[in-house]
Amino acid sequence: MSELLDNIQSPADLKSLSLSQLHTLAGEIRKRIIETTARTGGHLAPNLGVVELTIALHRELNSPADKIIWDVGHQCYAHKLLTGRQEEFANLRQYGGLSGFTRRQESPHDPFGAGHGSTSISAALGFATARDLRGGDETVVAVIGDGALTGGLALEALNQAGEQQRDLLVVLNDNEMSISRNVGAMSGYLAKLRATLHPASRRAREDALRLLQRVPMGDDMMQALDRIKLGIKQLVVPGMLFEQFGFTYLGPIDGHNIAHMSSLFRYAIRIKGPVLVHIVTQKGRGYEPAEDNPRQFHGTSPFLPENGETISSRQQPTFGEVLGRTVCELAETDKRIVAISAAMLDGTGLNQFKKLFPSRCFDVGMAEEHAVTYAAGLAAAGMRPIVAIYSTFLQRGYDQIIHDVALQSLPVIFAVDRAGIVGPDGPTHHGVFDLSYLRHIPNMTVMAPSDEAELRRMLATALTLDGPVALRYPRGCGPEADEKTPLEPLPVGKAKVRRVGNDIAVLAVGNCVAAALEAAEVLSEQGIDATVVDARFVKPLDEELILNLAQEIGVIITVEDNVRAGGFGSGVAELLCDRGQNNVRLVRLGVPDEFITFGDVERLHADVGIDAAAIVQAAGKLCRREDIAYVIE
Repeated sequence: MSELLDNIQSPADLKSLSLSQLHTLAGEIRKRIIETTARTGGHLAPNLGVVELTIALHRELNSPADKIIWDVGHQCYAHKLLTGRQEEFANLRQYGGLSGFTRRQESPHDPFGAGHGSTSISAALGFATARDLRGGDETVVAVIGDGALTGGLALEALNQAGEQQRDLLVVLNDNEMSISRNVGAMSGYLAKLRATLHPASRRAREDALRLLQRVPMGDDMMQALDRIKLGIKQLVVPGMLFEQFGFTYLGPIDGHNIAHMSSLFRYAIRIKGPVLVHIVTQKGRGYEPAEDNPRQFHGTSPFLPENGETISSRQQPTFGEVLGRTVCELAETDKRIVAISAAMLDGTGLNQFKKLFPSRCFDVGMAEEHAVTYAAGLAAAGMRPIVAIYSTFLQRGYDQIIHDVALQSLPVIFAVDRAGIVGPDGPTHHGVFDLSYLRHIPNMTVMAPSDEAELRRMLATALTLDGPVALRYPRGCGPEADEKTPLEPLPVGKAKVRRVGNDIAVLAVGNCVAAALEAAEVLSEQGIDATVVDARFVKPLDEELILNLAQEIGVIITVEDNVRAGGFGSGVAELLCDRGQNNVRLVRLGVPDEFITFGDVERLHADVGIDAAAIVQAAGKLCRREDIAYVIE
């Protein structure tokens, strides 16, 4: 066991350690993070990059009295180890264990929870305002990455913080990356600031400033020279952008030098008004595989710590990979197709498209709202944009979907990745709301493939439609990855009957179709014959088929990996009610009205009642067969 780390019960214990001990502690923390994420998976590279930063912050602050707001939460592992959670750290991201993100319910040292980017400055400004209103004196710190700083929410918060001039410390953790390599003007600006770390650049800047100070300032030349000096100053003084926002800018400095950061934080805390400290770190620091490939190790599944090789048993491509390859295939002949991602080309499968069609692929950074409206503009100008975004992040573009896309009935295709329960990343990342927040939008078509072959055909279908379309699919692999499936469009709004029975109808959507088929086999062995329908379309529904099943069978179960409120089952219930089918016995299976914890996907599906066993149990009750049970011989 690590002697120094084992003796750290709270951040206060850091204050008695020498500088050499702090560097030893940093090595021990890295070792613990690598060992743990090798077993559990997690956000390895971003956490390795902020170890010294975390130590320096906690050494100068008095948490939990002082508040540290971590943006996204991708970089909070060292923070957890230093704030009394060492024993639980072995169960990071496991069912019943520690969250992989900051979580208010977990520790008083986590004053604000996060899993999405760009939130920290807004939240920290809220804490600072509340402090001032009640007459407090605690220090409030927001730690934000350079990737998250490209999000509009962060810039909006900087704008208000500069105007209010409250005491607030913003620590910019600049590692040149979010999930993918950062893009855009802000990234270029920060690159220029990083360059000032070079000794030659620093000397040139100091010489230029001395020259400015010698410029004669006679009365006749004062106004003109002020303008000239300001222009030159913006070229040679780092951080002028942040100064224009109203912040005192300090940096950039080496984010792995604990002594320098401690001194700078100590100084920054004493400055009145908002201060931004620019820290330059290396993503994946201290673990060679992560240093060499920070993208791969941003968020990783379990791996071999000795060489970084991923431990995986999958033999087929994921839904995202199939999506990416199919988009490439279609784009060969359809020059209108363009692809858009929000800082996750790799995660959404668009990396190959970027290589083949670089002028038609756009990574907008962590700016989902912009991605949606940018796509709307492209569509209005005659292109066919495919916006690939995780379900949980598409929530951030909700108004843009309605106002900029659907209201104008523009042909934007939303490839909604990571739909449904996603597992260890937990409630901030479960994509269990998209069917509900997309289904009720006019002009929107919503499809959910049960396998990768269906995904290919749905993408082809989407390109035939003149309005907005959403294709939602889960993380990982499905049951059928046949990429030779012809790209033939589906009949819009038509479901597919996968099994015929006379006792009960199970209407399933997306990845729940496999569970429905499994349940039907179990029920058949116990004397209940089930029809199983792959709904395919959540909007428009196959009304004719559903109404026929209501009349002929009269006993229906709907199953979806989405919240019950407003989802697929709600759509079926509304249809039956509107058509006067009030005698149908209907049970809707889906995610309950609560935020679902993190853990293994199969375990979570069982917990919320959308697995085969839950379908069997519901069928037994509906058919008034109390002897029915989920039993496989």
